[in-house]
Amino acid sequence: MSECRSESGDRTGSRTRPSRRLRSRSALACTAVLAATATLAASCGGSSSGSSNSGSEKPKPSPTRIWDRSPDSLAAVGDSITRGFDACSVLSDCVKVSWATGSEPEVKSLAHRLLRSSGGKSWNYAKTGAVIDDLAGQMLKAAAAKPEMVTVMSGANDACAKNPEDMTSVSDYRAGFKRALRVLRAERPTTQVYVSSVPDLRRLWEVGKENVLAKQVWKLGICQSVLKDSDATDQAATDRRTRVRDRVKAYNSVLKDECAKDRRCRYDNGAVFSYRFTKSELSKWDWFHPNKKGQGKLAELAYERITERR
Repeated sequence: MSECRSESGDRTGSRTRPSRRLRSRSALACTAVLAATATLAASCGGSSSGSSNSGSEKPKPSPTRIWDRSPDSLAAVGDSITRGFDACSVLSDCVKVSWATGSEPEVKSLAHRLLRSSGGKSWNYAKTGAVIDDLAGQMLKAAAAKPEMVTVMSGANDACAKNPEDMTSVSDYRAGFKRALRVLRAERPTTQVYVSSVPDLRRLWEVGKENVLAKQVWKLGICQSVLKDSDATDQAATDRRTRVRDRVKAYNSVLKDECAKDRRCRYDNGAVFSYRFTKSELSKWDWFHPNKKGQGKLAELAYERITERR
């Protein structure tokens, strides 16, 4: 930047002193230059001290994770999958084969794998037909048991609406999950939370669509957003099933995002969603819910994610 110098003429010698009018003009010129410089600096985001501020905010760092891979007690919340629905008999819960808390040796539930050596307790507060809006109430019951870990699998019923238009919106799903975490944290700030992804419902249609019995059962009303008109493969049917799958993927993104904000929460990174269930792992009564073998696979997936080092 050029410097405004005084025209006072304090050199000795024969140089004549400028007139008062000239000194006034010089002062005004310097003032104008300084004002213009200040205006230019302000318009560029500068300051008189030379400091700058881009105005952009730095992203908040993720909280430091705290994770115990061997809890001494466990409570489960969620929907019919965690209740072992249709795994033992038609239209009935079968908690003894639940992937989370089951006691059936054939299943080797998560509770069996995690608590066997410690003799710890487990509780199952999941409910057949539950949606994400029911999760907070289940969490409150789980908190009262004071478990060291709570498992969550919830969202299939939110996507399994009569029509895709009736599915739970992503914003409502997020609100329901956040509310459930707040309820738990208010009562049990140190309880760990393991979150399973929502299964790929379209995959279940792909597995059973060739089975005559399965298609007859599906007509009774199971997950109609995906399974109705099970023989239809036209563009409308394809778009409908894709829309449901996309909504499930959005739910899983919510689970991943919100779980990452809680230092004692671990998401399965899409393990359940990505798993390709086979016919031998689905209920022979509805070809939709996991049977004993399928429940055992869910337990295995959960155990691997809970005990892995991250």
